[in-house]
Amino acid sequence: MPNQGRFWGSKATGLLVALLLSSVASASVEHPAVPGEFVVKLKDTKNLQPNLTQLSAQLGGKVVRLLSEQSSAVLLKRDPLERTDFVLKSVGENPAVEYVEPNYIYTIDTVPNDPKLGELWGLINTGQADSGGSRGVAQVDVDAERAWDISTGSKDIVVAVIDTGVDYRISELAPNMWTNAAELNGQAGVDDDGNGFVDDKYGYDFANKDGDPMDDHGHGSHCSGTIGAKGNDGSGLVGVAWDVSIMGIKFLTAQGGGSLADAISSIDYATKMGANIMSNSWGGGGYSQALEESIQRAHDAGIVFIAAAGNSSMNNDVSPTYPATYSVPNIISVAAIDNKGQLASFSNYGKTTVHVGAPGVNVLSTTPSGYQSWSGTSMATPHVSGVAAILLAHEKLTNVELKERLMATTKPISGLRSRAVAGLVNAYHALNNTTPPPDMEDPFNWAQQSYQLSTNHPYADGFSQSWTVTVAGATKIAIYFSKFDTEAGYDKVTFKDATGAVVGVWSGNRDESFSPTVLGDTMIITMTSDGSVNNYGFDIAAVAYK
Repeated sequence: MPNQGRFWGSKATGLLVALLLSSVASASVEHPAVPGEFVVKLKDTKNLQPNLTQLSAQLGGKVVRLLSEQSSAVLLKRDPLERTDFVLKSVGENPAVEYVEPNYIYTIDTVPNDPKLGELWGLINTGQADSGGSRGVAQVDVDAERAWDISTGSKDIVVAVIDTGVDYRISELAPNMWTNAAELNGQAGVDDDGNGFVDDKYGYDFANKDGDPMDDHGHGSHCSGTIGAKGNDGSGLVGVAWDVSIMGIKFLTAQGGGSLADAISSIDYATKMGANIMSNSWGGGGYSQALEESIQRAHDAGIVFIAAAGNSSMNNDVSPTYPATYSVPNIISVAAIDNKGQLASFSNYGKTTVHVGAPGVNVLSTTPSGYQSWSGTSMATPHVSGVAAILLAHEKLTNVELKERLMATTKPISGLRSRAVAGLVNAYHALNNTTPPPDMEDPFNWAQQSYQLSTNHPYADGFSQSWTVTVAGATKIAIYFSKFDTEAGYDKVTFKDATGAVVGVWSGNRDESFSPTVLGDTMIITMTSDGSVNNYGFDIAAVAYK
């Protein structure tokens, strides 16, 4: 369902269904939106408040509120039975209106697993098994252990977690919560700091329009734990940043969904309140000019916007996922990898639009219900946000300089080659501003020989066939696919070693990629298809070996 949003996590239910946006001019009714609600950008908002009634009449509905002072946009309610295209045209033609968009719905980006305690392989990978029982490859991690000798973060760095909220009662998160001193020490029910929000002690809840961003889902707390669970305190787990200030901003509900209007308000709030980093593990819908403009305002304020690439196994170069694929200079789009360094089966990718990768499979972190291991680009994004936090604590950089540093110092790995602009985020090399050495476990760096093998194009229904590839005397081999395209989730290619042990299963698109590595000189490749959609299949062009 590529046009529906997710948290870059679990799916929303009820009204709140999709977190990817659409533009005004190209708005599509296929993208989920709140019925009868529209975001209207006004040409002039001077003296707006006294004229809400007049503006409501002018726009043929009820103007509920100004989204933020920065946006110059209002939330308009019309009759839910009206056709969306009619409202877009009629309101858009009003001389007071710059543009109008449906109030799109967004959702979070995780794929929750059964709760299991496991190792924090994303921070330090020694080859241990993750919570799903899969043994990893050593040093496929963000290189946190060496980085911590240089920087463990600072409370001066504020990371706005724009999500389902943050449970600030969790013992590992409480010490690292951002606090609004004026409200914390002020009077209940009073806007003590005059910022337009009452009792926003730890952030704000735009989903329920109150000052308490308490997490009633778990997603935002899970992301927060990876960013900044308190370190070196002798208990629980640790985030990438031992010390940081986590600003809790809730616009996604307990069901995991939120609206375009509330997303804009959330971003503008974080900008207004001085965040350095915004961590965004959500997406959905199509292009929205209003959302892009709010991210641009964050960029203009010097804030980096880190966003999940999405969990639809899609190529973002071809089918953009928002907000990760907006062309605003402060955005860092993040793909997910597993503990072997392979692109996660669910992760979106893009040779030109996805910037970096990070651990996103069976990631253990904090939730209101205890420690849980979840998967998704939602889980990859906070790894990058945490690395950004310890880097900013160590060195003063602009948001663009920060993005460039993180990309220039990534570790090149096979699973992200041709899948992203750069490689696996590396905290140690980012802090030292050095380039990681070549990964000698990457088949790209091995000897190679031509090897031609192809399926039929397209392959047949109910197809099942095995091939054996051997390089005499090799200790390791991997296959290079010049093209690989199967029906995602249904038609699969399984890779086995000579004993029949499975080393990997692929589905979807993996063009220009090396297969998982097998030990020994023999690989067995088996492809199976179901009885429905038939895609291209694959072309093997070479085999790499050591």
